[in-house]
Amino acid sequence: MITLRVVVDQMVAPVPGGVGRYTEELTRALIATAPAECDVEGIVSSSTPAQYELIEAALPGLANLHKTSLARRELTAAWALGVTASSGAGLIHAPGLLAPLRRHNRADDGTQIAVTLHDVLAWTHPSSLTPTTVAWTKGILKRARKHADAIVVPSHAVARQLTEIMDLGDRVRVIGGAVGRRLVLPAIPLVEERLQALALPSQYILTSGSLDPRKAVTSLITALGLPGAPDLPLIVLGPDTWGELDLASVADEVGLAPGRVRAMSGLSDSDLAVVIARASVFVYPSLEEGFALPIIEAFHLGTPVVHSDAPALLEAAGDAGVAVERSAKGYPERLLDAVNRVLGDSALRGRLRVIGGDRSRAFSWRDSAERVWQLHADL
Repeated sequence: MITLRVVVDQMVAPVPGGVGRYTEELTRALIATAPAECDVEGIVSSSTPAQYELIEAALPGLANLHKTSLARRELTAAWALGVTASSGAGLIHAPGLLAPLRRHNRADDGTQIAVTLHDVLAWTHPSSLTPTTVAWTKGILKRARKHADAIVVPSHAVARQLTEIMDLGDRVRVIGGAVGRRLVLPAIPLVEERLQALALPSQYILTSGSLDPRKAVTSLITALGLPGAPDLPLIVLGPDTWGELDLASVADEVGLAPGRVRAMSGLSDSDLAVVIARASVFVYPSLEEGFALPIIEAFHLGTPVVHSDAPALLEAAGDAGVAVERSAKGYPERLLDAVNRVLGDSALRGRLRVIGGDRSRAFSWRDSAERVWQLHADL
């Protein structure tokens, strides 16, 4: 029996975030696609019984949950220093950079260690992260250069960026993610009920992100204050504030009426699906991403998409969205032009919905899991 051990600790982190969701979806798919005579185990830091139960309930078919003796903070510090004895040997796959990276010889005990780097923001946009996260990410990638057998990235865009940062030889593998299995619309009667409960207008522009300058939500808000902008509300899937900035103040500065821009966060998967599906257009102006999951989610739910020409977004979207040059000069004006094109052309919207639906089907967790199994088979 061959066992693949997945580091599932992010699922019970204080803020699981995108990596936590990625970990759950990928591990479920790894279990479902396990070849004959192979199984999947989990590795988690010392946690509460309730957290262990959460992991086991979310990952039916998990052969075993290996519980380390160290709590998350201590385990993170120990693994960063190479103290990894409790993690065992064999095939180890980390859906993030938290991994028991150590010197090993695959020929001796069959140990393989693969880690995942979701973006290179620690190098390109460090202000988007905390100084602690930046330092930890850079330090762990240095350990990965020494000890990882493979480094998984979500896009060819990140792979190219990574080659400029560090020489990792032929160990980089591109394996993307997909839409979460729970992002589905409820039955039609319930959709109408949720529309009312969420107080959604009949028409609105939707975006995702924060006021972090990298996300360029401010550029979109600025665009809506320009002459000729559509008189539609903007819903932001994300926090209302970032540092000392808040959406209401940014909107007021460009002359938008109070309440024109509204943040929504903490939505259930079904409510999120409703909000995305009913948007007139989804605009993703981000200046840099490692992967384009929000765009793929919009495609999946039949919403027309306008996005920046950030490499990872172009890679994921193909020709299924309207791309906008992200250079600083004139960016709000170009965003406005693209939004107006989509809103003013029903034939274009229809075409984008069809192409987007086709494009979303190019991404599946089953395919991602099969690539991970193949990665370890090839090492």
